[in-house]
Amino acid sequence: MNLENSQKYYGEVLAGSSDLLTDACTMTDAPDARVRAALDNVHEEVKSRYYGCGLVTPQLIDGTRILDLGSGSGQDAYLLAQLVGEHGAVVGVDATPAQLDIANRHIEWHRERFGYAQSNVRFIEGDIEKLDELDLEPNSFDIIVSNCVINLVADKAAVFRAAFDLLKPGGELYFSDVYADRRVPAHLLDDPVLHGECLSGALYWGDFMEQAKRAGFDDPRLVKDRPLGIGDARIAEMLDGINFYSATYRLFKLEGLEPECEDYGQAVIYKGGIAGQERLFELDKGHTIEIGRVFPICGNSWRMLSDTRFAPYFDFIGDFSHHYGVFEGCGSGMPYTTTAHGVTEDPAFCC
Repeated sequence: MNLENSQKYYGEVLAGSSDLLTDACTMTDAPDARVRAALDNVHEEVKSRYYGCGLVTPQLIDGTRILDLGSGSGQDAYLLAQLVGEHGAVVGVDATPAQLDIANRHIEWHRERFGYAQSNVRFIEGDIEKLDELDLEPNSFDIIVSNCVINLVADKAAVFRAAFDLLKPGGELYFSDVYADRRVPAHLLDDPVLHGECLSGALYWGDFMEQAKRAGFDDPRLVKDRPLGIGDARIAEMLDGINFYSATYRLFKLEGLEPECEDYGQAVIYKGGIAGQERLFELDKGHTIEIGRVFPICGNSWRMLSDTRFAPYFDFIGDFSHHYGVFEGCGSGMPYTTTAHGVTEDPAFCC
């Protein structure tokens, strides 16, 4: 049901993003000047059929190879194609022919717009639940992105497993999606509107953490989140008090990350030099690192910087020779800012 409903809802039911009944599959993030300029270079027809819920533009991606899961009409792929540059590459995978037709129709238009000698974007028709059936080489992508699509598939664990296999060591899955503060009741899972609006397929955040870790992503990091509004009264009544959130996560492929954020007395200093992060580097919601300032971090965060493409932009203080227990302030509660009762409190994210 999931694949067929997605193809019908995004290929036939919706004529454009304005037809959505909720704000789950819409983006409210304010892009920086560099991303805004890149969006201006995306064809209007591509933008009109965009259903993402976040900005999937990780830092420092010039020259990288990126896989976009559920690329739709191609907006994120064409945006990222500019940020990776002419020597980078973006591969989009989508299962909806109507969306792929729009994406493929404008490949040459974007190549000319970007001023590239040849296009660095291609699109593949395929089911992201069955990535192992596509001609994609393991350990071949620096970054995998996805924007409000994993919630639409039934076997989400298969997507996380395949993403881990396709990433190079030190690479990351950087994606936005919809999450719930509890498990969605079984009788709502097959409702075509709730599914198409990215709600009935939303993962309970605790189940997401378990599935991600089981796939090999040992320490998922929340980048940003926002509560979702359900403006349609009929849909709100059907959901009966379930709270939904749009959240962006980054999951690093790093062997040996620890289950807890352990304190080894380590710190880093951001040296600057990353475009769009000139003064502050944002690793995740709990790590905004100011240039030139000593910033204490746990062992896992250390490795997310020292064993990835970010290493040249940091000085590293300390090592793993002394252990001081779990890093103070780390928690295991719901990571999102707003509780089920609308009360804002400190989220439980790792240091």
